[in-house]
Amino acid sequence: MLGPGAAGPAWYRRPDWLLTIGGAAFAVAIIGYVTFVVTHPANLWMQAVDLRVYRDGGLIVRHVRPFYKPHRAAPLYQWPGFEDLKFTYTPFAAMVFTAATLTSFWTLMKISVAANILALLGTIWMTFGALGYRRGAARLGATLLLAAPMFWTEPVQRTLFLGQIELVLMTLIIWDQVQPDRRWWKGAGIGVAAGIDLVPLIFIPYLLLARRFRQAAVAAGTFVLTVALGFIVLPGDSRKGWLDGLIYRGSRTGFVGWVGNQSLYGIISRLTGSVAGADHAWLAAAVVTGVAGVVAAALLDRAGHRMAGLLTCALTGLLCSPISWDHHWVWIVPATVVAVGYAVRARRAVTRLAWGGLAAAIALLFGAWPGTLWGEPTNLGGYFEGLIWAPPYTPPGTYFKLGDRPRYAEYHWHGLQLITGNLYVLTGMALFLMLLLLAARPARAVLAGRPASRGRQLTPAAAAPAPPPG
Repeated sequence: MLGPGAAGPAWYRRPDWLLTIGGAAFAVAIIGYVTFVVTHPANLWMQAVDLRVYRDGGLIVRHVRPFYKPHRAAPLYQWPGFEDLKFTYTPFAAMVFTAATLTSFWTLMKISVAANILALLGTIWMTFGALGYRRGAARLGATLLLAAPMFWTEPVQRTLFLGQIELVLMTLIIWDQVQPDRRWWKGAGIGVAAGIDLVPLIFIPYLLLARRFRQAAVAAGTFVLTVALGFIVLPGDSRKGWLDGLIYRGSRTGFVGWVGNQSLYGIISRLTGSVAGADHAWLAAAVVTGVAGVVAAALLDRAGHRMAGLLTCALTGLLCSPISWDHHWVWIVPATVVAVGYAVRARRAVTRLAWGGLAAAIALLFGAWPGTLWGEPTNLGGYFEGLIWAPPYTPPGTYFKLGDRPRYAEYHWHGLQLITGNLYVLTGMALFLMLLLLAARPARAVLAGRPASRGRQLTPAAAAPAPPPG
């Protein structure tokens, strides 16, 4: 399972037991989910409002009016979405979502769940491959074993609940980046992902600083192509989205200070008690964080820790983006895999314990715990929920009706509520600082002109992964 010379125990030499345990663990996770689905009303395990908005965008591109829309021929960015949600993606995304209009919505919901589960498995499998683990029964067993607890994390469950696409976009980016460097089109996956959701654009400066210029050019060129296609197919909506700036307005997605927004903008808004009052502080924090994060990601990449660099860049995007909903934090899945992978290869027991503890902490902090743990279920639905939903919060639709108001619950948190309600972004900030420290050691070698392990890039074809950083 491991590449030649990789450190770690000898369990990979007899992979049959790992495959058995992993298969059983994942089967239990799926059976538990299916049992909940078949024994509860549909609205308790899936309220696919986001999937509905995606489908509406596809219908508009096809000039088909959704049945509940008030206007016959309104453009993409003027049509309200389901339950007051607006279409906030690019015109190219609406073109991609035409595929969601080819079947009934009930069937589409099932396809969405299946596709997200496959994306979860694919992400874990490819991340292990990027760390140097060979194909085989042991890698499959490890994939299934980790997929079981990751399936029951809140960002993953929330993705299933809303019919979101974050797992699929993350899988696309990782698939793109685990391809051998000799493939000229490597980087196109990042360009397509950015053409749908702008946040993946942060990977382009990361690739540039990592001296992977061709991949950066391919990613940028692909993104520009998606914008051009949008102007060709939907010229009016493209003008409104790109030239009038509708795509860049975070407020179109809802209340920036809402508990579900686990970004720097979200936490600063909640602490200042105003969305507008947080603007300047957030811009300064985003610039500093963005520059430091992208540089650290590139340094880790150039030191031989390519997947760690990729994840550092993704974490930087989550922190700096004005909107990072809870389901955007599905990047904890490959982060946990990387921590486990480094724990297995660690030569010292204390290092192994540290990496294993980090993996366990991520799974626990982002777990989909029952809402009844804090007295009564929250109003998000019947599925298991994360710790961030423990404090009182503002109903999502309130902001669309009233705008920003000082009485919103998030502005009045205190004590433990400030920790649990901001748990994802606080955890992300702690991980970010840890990664900056880990990048400092490779930085000394790289800045001195000695890019360590440059010949051992973390791709599936790598002979052996670099040792754990730090």
